[in-house]
Amino acid sequence: MRIAVYTLGCKVNQYESQAICEQLSNRGHKIVPCSQQADAYIINSCTVTSMSDSKSKKAIGHLRKKNPNAVIALIGCFPQAFPKKAEQITDADIVVGNANKSRVVELVEAFFADKQRRCEIKDFCSPATIEKMQITKFEERTRAFVKIQDGCNRFCSYCIIPTARGRICSKPLEEIVSEVTELAKNGFSEIVLVGIDLSSYGRQFDKTLTDVVEAVSMISGVKRIRLGSLEPEIISDEELKRLSKIPAFCPQFHLSLQSGCDNTLKRMNRHYTADEYKTIVEKIRAVFKNASITTDVMVGFAGESDEDFKASLEFVKNIGFLKVHVFPYSRRSGTKADKFADQIEGGEKKRRARVMLEETEMVRRKILNSQVGRIAGILVESRTKNGQAFGYTEDYIPVCVESVSAPVGSVCKVKILSVSDDGCFVKGSLISLEE
Repeated sequence: MRIAVYTLGCKVNQYESQAICEQLSNRGHKIVPCSQQADAYIINSCTVTSMSDSKSKKAIGHLRKKNPNAVIALIGCFPQAFPKKAEQITDADIVVGNANKSRVVELVEAFFADKQRRCEIKDFCSPATIEKMQITKFEERTRAFVKIQDGCNRFCSYCIIPTARGRICSKPLEEIVSEVTELAKNGFSEIVLVGIDLSSYGRQFDKTLTDVVEAVSMISGVKRIRLGSLEPEIISDEELKRLSKIPAFCPQFHLSLQSGCDNTLKRMNRHYTADEYKTIVEKIRAVFKNASITTDVMVGFAGESDEDFKASLEFVKNIGFLKVHVFPYSRRSGTKADKFADQIEGGEKKRRARVMLEETEMVRRKILNSQVGRIAGILVESRTKNGQAFGYTEDYIPVCVESVSAPVGSVCKVKILSVSDDGCFVKGSLISLEE
């Protein structure tokens, strides 16, 4: 059969879609783009906001209209968090949650045999266990995401993810090593370790995230290791010291902030203060000379006053983030914050998002300007329409190089010469290719 997989949401979803594609290929099916005619379409959903649900529904409606006879499967976070709503989407022939997401392959095949609609949304096991998934490649990418953790125990007041993903659980270290070894053999030299609450890795079996980084760094062919989003209060001084001794570790830390105002952080049920966050950033920069800090910032959270927003804005500007994902708060049914008083009007949320984005982009450009004259290594990820090589330094500075000799997937040393006119990346010259 010809089967297409459409993925919404985070890096964990992207990993799981790749694992499902490999399962399908191993059973003799052909994976095709969603733009093409297919016998079946699998929609791997996100449910972090109500807009995410709408995107899944829209995709289902579009595919059903375009391909009336195709099998359509809705899987992942949306069905798991809102099973009744998902089951009512009759254009979906198969509905599966996160607790048994990998079952979708068997269910698609079963539907072709008997044409019976199936909804399998199971509760998560207790104690939590991670669903067994592995990949050997990552289509159309030079770096590979590897899911090592799932679930969340934090219950931030705005977030539905603990319902959609269950409690924290981790992949055994030996399975991670086996998986990355295969990826390295297939030419993936950069590995990105991802999870829903990545910082909680290994609590069930007395391991830490740093144990994984150390183990992966010993695998032949692995040149770079990055981490996905981290909860800031988990990082200890000892872990930072251990990470600093791993040559393959890339010192880019995506520390989820959400707000730089203590009042807002408390209402969000975040587990740190702004000062504590700042102290963690200072510790990272003391250990790693060229550390880059990136983050997420929410504006317009319920009850966020003008003073709260200004406090958050000043904090974000003072930290000096390389990149900030700015987004307005979106009410989510099933969360505590959805029932909070003093909800902010939509227009004001958009205004605050615009102000925050403009200010953080100015900081980003200042950081990029500071890179001029630096010599650094980049992993070439793509080539531009003009034939230039594009990639990132270890600390996630985007670099575009005039070079026809640097193939995609290669690691090369460059000298940074200038910042692009739009301030989105830096320009460099090739010094050498690594062996």
